[in-house]
Amino acid sequence: MIFNLLDYWVMANPEPVVAAREMIQVNPVSRKPRILLAASGSVAAIKFGNLCHCFSDWAEVRAVVTKASLHFIDRASLPKDVILFTDEDEWSSWNKIGDSVLHIELRRWADIMVVAPLSANTLGKIAGGLCDNLLTCIVRAWDYSKPFFVAPAMNTFMWTNPFTQRHLTAIEELGISVIQPVTKKLACGDYGNGAMAEISIICSTVRLFLESRNQQSS
Repeated sequence: MIFNLLDYWVMANPEPVVAAREMIQVNPVSRKPRILLAASGSVAAIKFGNLCHCFSDWAEVRAVVTKASLHFIDRASLPKDVILFTDEDEWSSWNKIGDSVLHIELRRWADIMVVAPLSANTLGKIAGGLCDNLLTCIVRAWDYSKPFFVAPAMNTFMWTNPFTQRHLTAIEELGISVIQPVTKKLACGDYGNGAMAEISIICSTVRLFLESRNQQSS
């Protein structure tokens, strides 16, 4: 089934058309897991390209980024086959009633979502149910029968702030799994807990979860 959105993209931006068609196809045959990777506005977003490469070794990947995260992400560092979606894509891809909605299509496409890094700001938005950009709209529309992981990254005093624990409790109640931050010297110069977990840990945590679930279902 081809949505009206594709007709618009053919005229306005022909290169992503193939990716869009792939995104809405249903493949009944065994395939790679579909991982939706997202980055919010933490300095740790400088590692997002490496994260995408790590997941792309064994999964099909789509990427979603916030406006703030683009201050730290080098688009050229992403794998060539990973399509990057921004807030502008959410709005430019819709013209009229009947056109598909990007945050819904990405939610349908994905088997699992991973937000790394998860900033204090985006954590608060998710915990409060706010959805003012593409990333948080996907989260608000997410089907929580599907796995969802986050890897927080923030200053130590932001991590130990009482609001943070309240927000973590709220998202865990939704079914979101938290990959705990680590203690190290932070980008701001402080030393303490709050640094995003290593890329290898994030990738292996998600992969081991999927492998374990597949073994249980077989």
